[in-house]
Amino acid sequence: MYEFLSLKTANDNDLLLLSTYAREGQPAPNLLFGAVHYLLLTGTQHVLMDFFPNLTKQPKKAADSYEAFKNFCLKYRDEIISLLQTKLVQTNEVRRCGYLYPCFSYLHAKAEKPLAIIEIGTSAGLQLFWDKYRYSYNNGKVYGAYESNVLITSEYKGEKVPPFSPDSPPVFYRFGLDLHINDVTAPQDKQWLEALIWPEHHERRELFNKAASCVNKKDAVFIEGDGVSKLPEIIKQIPESSMICVFHTHVANQIPDTLKTHLQETIRNIGQIRDIAHIYNNMWDRELHIDSYVNGIEKTEIAAETDGHGRWFTWKI
Repeated sequence: MYEFLSLKTANDNDLLLLSTYAREGQPAPNLLFGAVHYLLLTGTQHVLMDFFPNLTKQPKKAADSYEAFKNFCLKYRDEIISLLQTKLVQTNEVRRCGYLYPCFSYLHAKAEKPLAIIEIGTSAGLQLFWDKYRYSYNNGKVYGAYESNVLITSEYKGEKVPPFSPDSPPVFYRFGLDLHINDVTAPQDKQWLEALIWPEHHERRELFNKAASCVNKKDAVFIEGDGVSKLPEIIKQIPESSMICVFHTHVANQIPDTLKTHLQETIRNIGQIRDIAHIYNNMWDRELHIDSYVNGIEKTEIAAETDGHGRWFTWKI
C-alpha cells in the first residue's frame, strides 16, 4: 500500500507541500505515513481505516486507497504537520539483531573480554537488549538466551558460516543514545513506534511487542542528546576490562557527513588506547561494517551484506 501511495503522492503537489514540514534530515515518506498511521491507531475515525490490514479484518484494495488517503491528509493537515515537526523516524527493527548477534559473537571471541554496548540512535533500546533474545538460523539450532520469549529467525546465505556463540556473549555495560529516547512503557511513545511499522507487516509488529517487554531501564543507561559528542565521556566510565562496541543500524543516513567522519575519527583515536569496535551500516554504503581496534591493531572489515529488515544476510569475514 505504501508503495502505491508513494508513487501517487510523488505527483501530487498538495501532499508534496505537506511533506515539506518534515524536519531536515528526516525521510519524509516514512514520517508522513507514520503520522497518518499514528492518528488512525490513536482513534481518529476515517474511511482510510478500511484499507489498513492491521485495522480491519477485510481490507479494501490498496489500488483504491489514494482518494481516502489524500482526503485524510487534507482533513487532518494541522495534526499531521504537528507530528511531522515533532516526531522522528526511529524504527526499532528487532530482527536486525539476527545479523548483529554474529558480530558481537565475533568481537567477544576476538577480544576475549565481556562487552560494553553503546548504541547510537537507540530509540526505545530494543536492539540494545540483543543478548536477551534467542536466535535461530538455517539449521534450526537455537543460540543466545534460550529461555527468552523473543525468537529471532534469520537466514544466512553464501558459503561462509557466521560465528554464533552458543550462549549470548556477556554484556557488562549498556548505553543507549538518541536525540529523543522513546519509552515503550509510555502508551504514546509505543504507539508512535508501532505506527512506523508498515500495516501489512504483522510479524514485525508481533516481534516488536514481544521485544518491548524485554526492555529493562535498570539494565541500561539511556541518554538524550548528540551521541557522537557524548561518546568520549561515556567511554571514560567503562573499565578497560571490557570490549567497547559502538553500533548503529540504519541510522547514519540521517547523520550529516561531517558528523559521520567525526564519529569514525573519535573511535579511531580511542582505539589507540582502548579495545573498541564500531559496527554500522547505511553510513557510506549499505554494507555492514566492523572497524575494530584490539590490542592496538586496527582492522576494517565488511562483515555482511544484509536485508534491510534482517530477514537474511551474507557473512563475509
